[in-house]
Amino acid sequence: MSMKFTQLQCKEVICIGDGQRLGYISDVLVEVPEGQICAIVVPGPCKFFGLFGRQCDYHIPWNCIRKVGPDIVLVDTRPEDCRVPRPKQGLL
Repeated sequence: MSMKFTQLQCKEVICIGDGQRLGYISDVLVEVPEGQICAIVVPGPCKFFGLFGRQCDYHIPWNCIRKVGPDIVLVDTRPEDCRVPRPKQGLL
């Protein structure tokens, strides 16, 4: 099965353990020399109506993905295990 990144980007990520909706895929992490996808990136939830940025992102390892459907991706992991702090972005 082949899929373009733009098709993967439109899919919602859901944990199969508790049914929690994590959000939509925004990016993928690729190992450059091998060209293999090692993880998908889902932005964390917004803080205070989106005015103060977002919380930690989710970096979900590729081996935790159980099913890629037409509109959702089912993952078998706990959200707490996949949280990665967002990089600080300055004004300059």
